[in-house]
Amino acid sequence: MNPMEFIESLDPQILVGVSVAFVVIVVAAFLFSSKKPKGCLDPQNFKDFKLVKRTQLSHNVAKFKFELPTSTSILGLPIGQHISCRGKDGQGEEVIKPYTPTTLDSDVGYFELVIKMYPQGRMSHHFREMRVGDHLAVKGPKGRFKYEPGQVRAFGMLAGGSGITPMFQVARAILENPKDKTRVHLIYANVTYEDILLKVCVIYSSAFGVALWIYLLDELDGLARTYPDRFQIYYVLNQPPEVWDDGVGFVSKEIIQTHLPAPGPDIQILRCGPPPMNKAMAAHLESLEYASHMQFQF
Repeated sequence: MNPMEFIESLDPQILVGVSVAFVVIVVAAFLFSSKKPKGCLDPQNFKDFKLVKRTQLSHNVAKFKFELPTSTSILGLPIGQHISCRGKDGQGEEVIKPYTPTTLDSDVGYFELVIKMYPQGRMSHHFREMRVGDHLAVKGPKGRFKYEPGQVRAFGMLAGGSGITPMFQVARAILENPKDKTRVHLIYANVTYEDILLKVCVIYSSAFGVALWIYLLDELDGLARTYPDRFQIYYVLNQPPEVWDDGVGFVSKEIIQTHLPAPGPDIQILRCGPPPMNKAMAAHLESLEYASHMQFQF
């Protein structure tokens, strides 16, 4: 008996049952394959993650790459939220501080932190002493920020120093989603050019003893080049170099008016920086008639 004759000889009810079972298996397989993997974070308990790479970006800034349990694992951090990191200060006392990874869940198998290490910073001491092979205790996710693609027409961002990390995370998530048409306008304030985070640079010394700064990667400007219609960035430096085309001094009301979207029901302004900057920006935004529901401070 050939296959067709065998199928024709079967009871119709059996054929229907087999067909239904086949469809169920196919649908279940699709749902399983499309289901987002479970994140590695625990909101209640600290978990240890191994440092696999450390890249020095400047004299006091480094990028730390931590390994997740498998090559397909994700951290499981919602956009715009942060993690709590636990370490020891210079006196051996426990310290816990929040940080925002610069990576997304699309970066599988690892997560990265860009850390600015301050001379007197308690957690800065812990990161300064970390070496490849060491482990970092992490707990999360933490934070109040919620984001859904398209929830606003445009974001205005005011960042100072290491406050750039949550902004970078949100901007990346928006811009790398082809279905999200949200525009992003970022003002990033620092003291000097060398303080600008998310720039990877290496010093090469020539045979003549001349040190040359070679900028290998500029992630912020890279976003502006890749998404020119959706992402604009304006730098403000308190102590700019001799050749400088962007802002000088502190972020003023005039700079905000020029480079951020005007107040409206479909925009939101995000703030993250040192406390004095956050206070000054809140005052500027209030005087420019940005309502409280249009603002969010990380």
